[in-house]
Parts: sequence; C-alpha cells; structure tokens
Amino acid sequence: MREVFHQSLEDLQSRLVEIADLVTVSIDKATRAFAQSDVSLAEEVIADDSLIDEKAVALDEQAIEILARQQPVARDLRIVVFALRVSASLERMGDMSEHIAQLARLRFPERAIPKGLKSTFTKMGEQDVEIARTLSELLRTQDLRLADHIRNADDDVDELHARVFEKVLSDSWKGEAEATVDATLASRYHERFADHAVAIAKKVVYLATGDWAVEEEDIPLAVEAHAATLED
Repeated sequence: MREVFHQSLEDLQSRLVEIADLVTVSIDKATRAFAQSDVSLAEEVIADDSLIDEKAVALDEQAIEILARQQPVARDLRIVVFALRVSASLERMGDMSEHIAQLARLRFPERAIPKGLKSTFTKMGEQDVEIARTLSELLRTQDLRLADHIRNADDDVDELHARVFEKVLSDSWKGEAEATVDATLASRYHERFADHAVAIAKKVVYLATGDWAVEEEDIPLAVEAHAATLED
C-alpha cells in the first residue's frame, strides 16, 4: 500500500510538469500571436486553455482523494498541499496566456501592440516564455538554482512593465484610448504571468526546505543553504 501511495505522489508531480509544459506552449503561442497579429495562433491558445483547466481539475481531484484516503503527514502532506497550490497558479498562468491571445484576436487584422512599444513587448514576451520553460524544468528536476533564475527574470519583466506605464503616461504618448488600454492590459498580463511563476518557485523552495517564510529576495540564500545541506 505504501508503494502505491508514493506512486500516487510521484504521479501528482508528473502531472504538474505536464501542465507546466502546456503553459509554456500556451505563452509561446500567445506572445507570437500578439506580436505578429496571428489570429489563427491566437485561436489555438484560446481553444487549448480548456485542456490546461481540465488537467488542473483532474490533478486537484487526485490530490483531494489522496488527502481523504491516505491522510498523509509530514513531507507527504506538504507534497499534496504543494500540488494543489501549484496547480492553481499554473491554471492562472494559462489564463494570462489566453488573455494575451484574446487581445490579439480582438484587434485583428490590426496589430495589438501600439506603436512605440514593439521592442518592449517583444522582450517581455521572450522573458515570459523563458520563465515558463525554466519553471517546467524546476518542477521536473527540483533544482533550486532555477528558482533564482525565475526571480531574476521576473525582475526584468517588472522593469519592462514599468517602462510600458512610463510610456503611456508620458507627454510624448500619442496613442488613442484603445491603444492605451491594450498596452496596459497586455503589460499587466505579462507581469502577472511572471508573478505566478515566482510564487510557484517559492513553493518549490518550501517543499525542499520546509520554510514558508522565504521571501523573493531570500531565495538565493535558501538555495545556498539547501545546497550546503546536500553537500554535508
């Protein structure tokens, strides 16, 4: 029975990686649809979001069944709680991708990116895709050094997000109200996508260290401490 139980826990973690991989595909397609005004690609993202939702629900149901039937304690309980929390964040990341794709579809055949912000959104999209790929690898390997990479990339996204707001609030901004709304919404979706990834990275650190109190700026210290423990 214990072997079956631990196989169920491993299955939970495998399901998380599967969902994270789907989210990576979703944000990659969404950012390309947004940049290129590719409505067919945007439609794919919107249609495929239901698959992410379905897999998240299935994972949650499995986790709840484990809680009810096995009543796990200690690290086993942490794994189940971790899976439930991460599943919710991944589902929201999928939603952010869908929202970006919806903007691309809404403005088709025109480009959704307002003039003067193309390079900023290109960089923001590249960062989000890289964050998603790193997150998948973090969930797959539990390599805590990747959590630090995600935090640093999130800082870059935050800086780009601030740059968008500086642009639309500047005297030189000539965009119409519609363009202003598109820019602020898209920027916010990109920023929130990265924020959810950081939240998941912190949970991975917790799973490894047992410390919920680790703040974003303290992730590097937690990584070093965990590495030192493994070396000992």
